[in-house]
Amino acid sequence: MSNTETSTGSVDVDFDLDGARDFLAQRLGPADDFAVDRISGGQSNPTYFVRWGGRRLVLRKQPNGPILKGAHAVDREYRVIEALHPTDVPVPAPVLYCDDPDVIGTPFYLMERIEGRVFSDCALPEADPAERPALWMAVADAMAAMHAVRPEDVGLGDFGRPGNYFERQINRWSRQLEASTGDPIADLNRLETWLRDHTPADDGASALAHGDFRMGNMIFHPTEPRVAAILDWELATLGHPLADLGFCALAWHTAPDEYGGLLGLDRTALNLPSEADFVQRYMARAPKSAPLEPFHKAFALFRFAVIWVGIADRVRQGNAAGADATQHGEMARKLAMRGVQVIDGTH
Repeated sequence: MSNTETSTGSVDVDFDLDGARDFLAQRLGPADDFAVDRISGGQSNPTYFVRWGGRRLVLRKQPNGPILKGAHAVDREYRVIEALHPTDVPVPAPVLYCDDPDVIGTPFYLMERIEGRVFSDCALPEADPAERPALWMAVADAMAAMHAVRPEDVGLGDFGRPGNYFERQINRWSRQLEASTGDPIADLNRLETWLRDHTPADDGASALAHGDFRMGNMIFHPTEPRVAAILDWELATLGHPLADLGFCALAWHTAPDEYGGLLGLDRTALNLPSEADFVQRYMARAPKSAPLEPFHKAFALFRFAVIWVGIADRVRQGNAAGADATQHGEMARKLAMRGVQVIDGTH
């Protein structure tokens, strides 16, 4: 066994530290210290800061316990950042992927840690008010850069199925909703029916779709209003670019206690851009795109709500990653309510 000194942070580590230490020594070379600290936040793939000698890394792993087929695909996350790292899309540098669950208990990967700022609140209270519009425009720019990449040019041409993205996604999330062990949510059922009745004809648009593109999944440069890294690629696939745009636009359709949204805030006083300004910035830099419609935002709210339903289900199974996961069932209800408001045109 290595003489590497091991330490952990204040949050319990749920994987085999000895296995990780020995594996890293074999793959990265010996190190005089090994520190692991669980990152708070995130409700899916457990994430940790890792110090291996002089290297500062991030480890992402599957959660322990049973998981849904196709969920928590850390191999797909790693494949995306490995493919995008040589491009202009800001992602952390990939380090390694391990598919052997015997090493630490589940498959995992390592990437370089990016230093910078993370804003979980869309109102950006930690940022200088004068910088807030530029930070939001940087999010639009990063999304446009991602959608401008031709998947086949970076080895991702087979990363998803072509065509009928929204139809397939509605079917997918409807199946997950039907499989839930929680109480039914009437607004979610109404959203599902509305979406099926209002799905636009497939226009052939296809790009690398992040699936969770929002302010909280960006690392910004420490002092400049630009995105240094896009994080959390678990839901990435080939899909319609307006799915990402509609999802990111939910900041203007959800309240501060609903994942840090902007609804109800005095955006002028806070010097925050309007949804129209954000969408216009994206459209000016993205490949030619159809307009963003209520359907895309309603779809995003339906999908996001079902994701939270799934997290609440994992709480009941005892293998959710987030410390505050017991609140997720209520979050699903709030997001479903916002989706109904979007299709009713009440906000």
